[in-house]
Amino acid sequence: MRGVCVVMIGGTSNTGKSTVAGAIAERLGFEHRSTDLLARHPGRPWRTPEREVPPHVAEHYATLDVDELIDSVLAHYERLWPRIEELVGAHATGPGLVLEGSALWPERVALLDAPHTAAVWLTADEGVVRARIRAGGCYDEASEGERALMDKFLARSVRYQELMVEAVDRLGLARVDVGTESVSALADAVLGQFS
Repeated sequence: MRGVCVVMIGGTSNTGKSTVAGAIAERLGFEHRSTDLLARHPGRPWRTPEREVPPHVAEHYATLDVDELIDSVLAHYERLWPRIEELVGAHATGPGLVLEGSALWPERVALLDAPHTAAVWLTADEGVVRARIRAGGCYDEASEGERALMDKFLARSVRYQELMVEAVDRLGLARVDVGTESVSALADAVLGQFS
């Protein structure tokens, strides 16, 4: 970990990237940022107490099949990449940054020309991702239409992870399975990848 100024944590939705990144940032005294804050793709298609699902988000998930959803999100991440490169470059010699998000696509990160950086991808069993999405969207209380949107988001998340894992493994990059580990244990596992 010595000399690392930027820690990148990628992964599909609902694998705990934000939580683990926050814990690592606190331990290291680094800033914590999410790629979601740089530019958000349609986002999660379920209501929360703070917001309703915007019509364009509902339409996005209702009308596109899983392959189209993957193409759409990967195209969004490609457009976002120059901003990520700029942010990583600005922190590569300090101050420290923990950057997390699904936009950290393995093939782009592997080609990143920035010193003092390290990256890891979080993975989770489909059952873990499903449980987290359903809990977040209050699936049991949702209407049939709302459930269909959540199911489509889950299918996209699972397919994204399959493609991501294939790329991570092919490139020989680091990944950590979240399993049922505590946040502290996951932070240890992530930091252990850089020792």
